[in-house]
Amino acid sequence: MPKPLIVFLIILAVLIIGIVILYFLGKRAQKKQDEQQAMLEAHKQTVSMLIIDKKRMRMKESGLPQSVVDQTPKLMRRTKLPIVKVKVGPQIMSLIADEKIFDNIPVKKEVKAVISGIYIMDVRGLHGRPEKKPEVKKGRFKRLVEKAQEKAGAKPLK
Repeated sequence: MPKPLIVFLIILAVLIIGIVILYFLGKRAQKKQDEQQAMLEAHKQTVSMLIIDKKRMRMKESGLPQSVVDQTPKLMRRTKLPIVKVKVGPQIMSLIADEKIFDNIPVKKEVKAVISGIYIMDVRGLHGRPEKKPEVKKGRFKRLVEKAQEKAGAKPLK
């Protein structure tokens, strides 16, 4: 057998093994995520709260309880989380917001929020309509790409 063919077959075998391993790890991670989501759904409750402030912060700086910081994996401690400082009744506390709703949370307004432990899952405005963030202007390059895609008949990227 020629030497390049042997090298190609070895690389192909390693890639196939890597894909199979990633498939099973992804399946396991998906199962874990489904269990966690079911647990969040089981413990959710609706609470009226005043939003004081919201920021993306590291866990150490966020003001979360030390037991929460200790339980998180070491790699996760360095990432920035969407932290919301709220007043629930007489108590001021820091909560973690869902990434999807973080931009829609109004600051210095009273809202009804669906929470599960220290995790904010959903927010609905209590008084008035929720504020929509203004759309960010597109850069010159994005406009050019969209024009090119329109001319080609492709779907625009978002």
